[in-house]
Amino acid sequence: MKSDFKVIAFDADDTLWVNEPYYRETEDLFYALLTEFMPAEQIGRELYKTEMDNLKMYGYGTKGFMLSMIETALRISENKVPASTLQKIIELGKEQLTKPVILLDGVVETLEYLSRKNYMLVVATKGDLVDQERKLKNSNIQHYFHHVEIMSNKKEDDYQKLIQHLNIFPEDFLMVGNSYKSDIEPVLNLKGFGIYVPFHITWEHEKAEENENHPNWIKVEHISAVLDIL
Repeated sequence: MKSDFKVIAFDADDTLWVNEPYYRETEDLFYALLTEFMPAEQIGRELYKTEMDNLKMYGYGTKGFMLSMIETALRISENKVPASTLQKIIELGKEQLTKPVILLDGVVETLEYLSRKNYMLVVATKGDLVDQERKLKNSNIQHYFHHVEIMSNKKEDDYQKLIQHLNIFPEDFLMVGNSYKSDIEPVLNLKGFGIYVPFHITWEHEKAEENENHPNWIKVEHISAVLDIL
């Protein structure tokens, strides 16, 4: 892979800091509240279905997730779920919104190295604007980034707009992220480049078949491998 990129963009959740484990913890607590109505595994399927149905309306992030939990609880209980349980679900969502920002190993060292090499570093993430801004502020790494792009989604059009805003060509753009579907594939389709750093937990919605024959991306086990590549 070439190394003369003008911009290196990083996904945030589960690339720079911990995110998906918080969702799993909240889901487990949510299931425990509703076991009188349905087994946990089945509740999980119902919640996922609700989330998928609501994505176009709520987008990504904890707030939409909270609303989907409430909707799922009402549906599977046939509106019999107690108000006290709904209140607990709201509290679960609020607790998730205040979880600490824990950087993944190697993130600071990687950003520090790339900054010294004078790469323009960018955050390109999707999710709720207020929540992502909070996490970035609390991460204490925002000073490394020239630009922050919080997208409602991560499709080719979204990346095309970002690349145009940065006034570069796609071949000068490198995306680093933990989701092949959202971070790598759309950029490859634009003739950009990607470094895929899988996280040990992946949301079902983010799973996708990888094009192993495409020359513009590489899969690594740890974000610090970026230093060896560049």
